[in-house]
Amino acid sequence: MRIISPPPLKVGDTVGIVAPARKISLDEVKPAIAMLEAWGLKVVLGSNLFKEHHQFAGNDLMRASDFQEMINNPDIRAIICARGGYGTVRILEHVNFNQLQFNPKWIVGYSDITVLHSYLNMWFNIETIHGTMPINFPKDLVGNESTESLRRVLFGDNPTYFSEPLAINQQGAGVGRLTGGNLSVLCSLSGSDADIYTDGRILVLEDLDEYLYHIDRMMMNLKRSGKLKHLAGLIVGGLSDMRDNQVPFGCSAEAIIHSIVREYDFPVCYGFPVGHQEPNLALIMGRKVSLTVNDKGGRLEFLDSD
Repeated sequence: MRIISPPPLKVGDTVGIVAPARKISLDEVKPAIAMLEAWGLKVVLGSNLFKEHHQFAGNDLMRASDFQEMINNPDIRAIICARGGYGTVRILEHVNFNQLQFNPKWIVGYSDITVLHSYLNMWFNIETIHGTMPINFPKDLVGNESTESLRRVLFGDNPTYFSEPLAINQQGAGVGRLTGGNLSVLCSLSGSDADIYTDGRILVLEDLDEYLYHIDRMMMNLKRSGKLKHLAGLIVGGLSDMRDNQVPFGCSAEAIIHSIVREYDFPVCYGFPVGHQEPNLALIMGRKVSLTVNDKGGRLEFLDSD
């Protein structure tokens, strides 16, 4: 299977910003424009970027049109999604991604953008970047770990990341292609043409603002559908702002996941710096990685693209 890795950016390249999901304002995008330009990049904004339709950045066809324009424009070297929210899945059927096979470009985002990571990795074998988005760029234009990791990956770095040792970790080592993203979005794609393939893969999960029993329900979905059984490893990122019911569920989101995956012998790394948090380190989805979890913590190494 040939994996398509978009070429790294270089100073002078042009990137596009689109909003495939929730609406966004110019003021919210300005810090990202300034920082991208400070990196030596030219920035093109989607024609409908600031349109509004209910909570969306314009209707489905508007958002799809912006994405299509960025795909078709040969000068655009990366397509950066402005924010997540909800709505990306609604534009899939309106976008023709075929041109990316011949003129690959980086697709950047996380949360609801998990839809694109899953779909493009599954059907086109194109690597994408799970990373911070313009809505999260610092307003003071001082870079943070999230933006710096994104810059390095966009410009061709093959990073190695580390996480703190945690008692809940399952030690071991595994090698496989990286897949996954937002747990809620992944489960919403189950059974669709954008569903993920997990056998022999390293799965990364993160989520935000979910009820604890929802986490249990979704993890049971992954288990019952066979998506955990043949993993090469599991990375658990931020599980931020979890909710509980009046009758408490009884344990944390991490403990819920542990109770379901502890029967497997693959390495599991909790507390990894990715997700709705700072830092949210840039991950190259679809690339082969090596995951090692031991008493020193977790180590995720991105291997050469092949």
